[in-house]
Amino acid sequence: MLVLTRRTGESIIIDDTIEIKVLKIKGSQVHLGIDAPREAIVHRREVWLRIQAEKSVANDH
Repeated sequence: MLVLTRRTGESIIIDDTIEIKVLKIKGSQVHLGIDAPREAIVHRREVWLRIQAEKSVANDH
């Protein structure tokens, strides 16, 4: 795992096509902006885990 420190307004670039920017830090919350191609699928982890569980159940039937 790569660990980076970023301040408000700073960003990281992934694969030359995805930019993740720190928009605001408020207490323990970090607001991120994600600029990615339309074909890139972006989910919060908890949503992604639910989708994977639903796929697993569907494949078991």
